[in-house]
Parts: sequence; structure tokens; C-alpha cells
Amino acid sequence: MKILVVGGGGREHALVWKLKQSSRVEKLWCAPGNGGIASEAESIVVDAGDVAGLVALAEKLQPDLTVVGPELPLVRGIGDVFRARKWPVVAPSMQAAQLEGSKIFSKEFMERHNLPTAKRYGTYDRTIEAYAALDTVTWPLVLKADGLCAGKGVLVAKNKEEARDFIEWAMEKKELGAGGMRILLEETLEGEELSFILLTDSERCAPLVPTRDHKRAFDGNQGPNTGGMGAYSTDDLLPAGLRETIITSIVEPIMHGLAADGIRYQGFLYIGLMLTKAGPKILEFNCRLGDPEAQAIVARMDFDLAEVLADVGAGRLDPGKLSWRPGVSVCLVLASEGYPGKFETGKRIEGLAAAERVPNVKVLHAGTTLRASANDGMEIVTSGGRVLGVTSVGPTMNAALASAYRAAAEIHFAGMHYRKDIGGYAAALHGGIGM
Repeated sequence: MKILVVGGGGREHALVWKLKQSSRVEKLWCAPGNGGIASEAESIVVDAGDVAGLVALAEKLQPDLTVVGPELPLVRGIGDVFRARKWPVVAPSMQAAQLEGSKIFSKEFMERHNLPTAKRYGTYDRTIEAYAALDTVTWPLVLKADGLCAGKGVLVAKNKEEARDFIEWAMEKKELGAGGMRILLEETLEGEELSFILLTDSERCAPLVPTRDHKRAFDGNQGPNTGGMGAYSTDDLLPAGLRETIITSIVEPIMHGLAADGIRYQGFLYIGLMLTKAGPKILEFNCRLGDPEAQAIVARMDFDLAEVLADVGAGRLDPGKLSWRPGVSVCLVLASEGYPGKFETGKRIEGLAAAERVPNVKVLHAGTTLRASANDGMEIVTSGGRVLGVTSVGPTMNAALASAYRAAAEIHFAGMHYRKDIGGYAAALHGGIGM
């Protein structure tokens, strides 16, 4: 098989890493790739959001399968375009991708099919109405920008002042662009979050192992929301009774709802859940693997990913082919100074080889690139906010964390920061691993 992976972040590096292990794969391309992916697949400079450019690339390369990682090409309809040409692709349709591309579309889908989710106070496209609605809600309040906002479109506001600032920022100052011109207000759900991700060919679906993400920038869940500062996966996250509840009350109704609405869904479906006292409720959908959840999930895969994704692309997924390593996996994100706000790039990264020598560790690249060095060689430098995902496995949480933090301590770039409490209780038991 010859496979094209679309994207250039940590999720895509995880996919490339696992696909490369398959004896079925003879050639891997990644567009655009990054500094780490370049050592495992041929990177081709095409913007991941440029569907026309990707079509031209696929016409040239003739891959046997294309796997689409990020949300932008999905929302722009790459799945439909490829399938119209009879090209095997792992990507939901443009209509299906609206589950992520529009928070309002997603909320209406959940309400239409009686899925458990937060109560909606209202949807607003005029600031005067959004401001007025703040007098009728319960605090804290969740505000969601409708469109894609690179992880910056959701706020949990403690009071009216914070909510007004967000509405002004999004709708009047247009800081989120077109994605922030409509606002959804809903109740705040309380509990622990869980990432529950499915792989589906539109008829059959296979749940992946459960993960939990750490969204806040700093230890103790402090600071601004990010795209994710770390994630872990363990079967302990999903006791049998909870798994059955999620399947019967959420997954099956979602699949029935998609079919009833005539929505073709072929690929990964991320269901962000809040485990409330009243049971699991849906926070959001993503139409792709999460990042950094993907890194933790891929690390536990004990099956041929290329074979399974080819089955999805052909519409013949066999859930029985998916098997998983026991134990725990962890992904620790190393970020640029200033992230998730403004940050500088081009910082030289040192210690990668030493980190890779730590047993049970794989360093997955997210925001890196290659450039010529002073000694006429090549060096890896930072090119994004989230730079690396130090990913490890172990028989226990503490074992996996110890490996990840040991590897992270080997890596250095100017301004690097990362959370010291991924996995929460386990890091505390270890006396502050990586401090």
C-alpha cells in the first residue's frame, strides 16, 4: 500500500509512526508534514487546508489510501471530493464535518435526536441580544463561538463581566474571524471529562481506548484553555458499566441519528463527554482524532492500522480487528513560551536523541521544522505553539509518567514549558516528577 497522510501536527506524526510499522505499507507521504515526520515519511509542502492542492497531489501520487488528520480540510469537503473520484479516503463528508465545524449545527443535531447534552440558553448573531441574554442565565456560563476557532472559541465565564468581554472580543472585535460571528450560550456541566473516540465506516463502528486530555496551560488546571497540554489512556477510565451506558445512551443514538439525517460518516468521530452525577453528557464533537489524545491512543494500538484504515476507506470495517495493549499510555506536550497566546518560533531543539533512548518512549513532533544549521547540516527548530508530544507506555500510570518526564528532561529549547501534573494523582504520588 501507498498511503498519503494529510496534516502536519502531533496527531499526524502518531499516525505516520504507526502506519510505518505495517508490513503492508511500502510508501508513506505526508502533506505538509513536519521536522519529525520527515524522518519517517516523505513530506510534501502542500497546505493541509488546500483541498484543490491536495487533489492535484493525489492525482500525481495515486495513493492507495488517504488519511486526513486535521479539521480544516474535512470541513472544506475533502472526503466528498476524493470519494467522487473513487479514491479511498478516511474522512467524513462535508455535511458530517459540520458536527465540528458548527457548534450550532452540532447542538441542533443533539437536540433533534435527544442526546444527553447541556441545556441551550440561546443562539445569537447580534451582540445586543447576546448581552441581554446574560440577565437570564445561571452562572457559570459556557459561551461557544459557532465556527472553527483553533481551540479558542469556548469560554466558561464565572460572571457577566467575563461573558461580556468574550462576546465583545468575538462578535464586535472579530478576533475569531467568521467563526466568532454567532454565539451559543449553554449551561455549565460539572464532572470529569472523558474523550471517547470511534472509528466508523458509516455502518459499523469500533470504539477506541478511552483518553483524558488536560486543556489548561498550567499545573492545577490553571491558565487559559489550549489545544491540549497532555493526555493519558488507561482502561481504568472506563469501567464496564460506564462503557455500556455510553454505548447505549450516546453511541447508538448518534449512529441512528446520522443515518436518519442521511449523513455519511466515514472516519474518526471524537465525542467529548462530561461524566456528570446524572450520567455522561456530550460536550462537543470533533470529526477527527483528538490531539494529543491520538498520541496516547496510537501508543496502545496492537493491530495493523494500515489494514484497518483501508477497511474503513472501503466501507468494510471489522471491529474485531482492533486490539489494544494493556497498561497505560501518556503524552506530555512541550510548548513554546507564550502558548496559547503569542509565541516565537525558530528556537533550536536539543536533546531529542537522548530522549528517544529512554525505554518505552517515542517523541512525536507537532510544531517543528527542519532548517540548515551553521555547520552545513540540518537542525530541528520550533515552528508552532505545541512543539513536541513525549509519548510513553508502561504497566502503570506512574511507570508511564516516569518515562515521559525523564525523556522530557532531556529536551531543551528556549522558553520550553510543560505541565508537571499530567495524570494528576499519579504525578503527585511521584513527588513532582520532572520538577
